[in-house]
Amino acid sequence: MNEAILSRLADTLEARRDADPANSYVAKLYAKGLDAILKKVAEEAAETIMAAKDGDADKIIYETADLWFHSLVLLAQQGIRPEAVLNELARREGLSGLTEKAQRKEIA
Repeated sequence: MNEAILSRLADTLEARRDADPANSYVAKLYAKGLDAILKKVAEEAAETIMAAKDGDADKIIYETADLWFHSLVLLAQQGIRPEAVLNELARREGLSGLTEKAQRKEIA
C-alpha cells in the first residue's frame, strides 16, 4: 500500500513537468532548475533535524514528509523512480551497515 503511494506521487510529479509554473508548485520548482530543488531538499533536511531536536513527534512526521516529498521531486527531475530507491533499500536489507559501507569502498 505505501509503495503504491510513492508510485502514484511519482506519477503526479512526472506529470507536473509539463504543467504551468503559475499553477503548480512542483512545475515552478522544475522551472527554477536543479539548484532550486537541491536548496529545498537541504532546507527540508534542516527543518527535519530541528524538529527532531525539539522532540515533537508530530513536527518530525510533518517535516520528514516535506523532506521525502522534495526528495521525490529531485528524483523525478533526474528521471529516477522511487522504486529504484526502494530496490536499493531492499538490496541492503539484512546487510550490516559496516559491510555495506565496505562494499561501497570496493566499488569506488
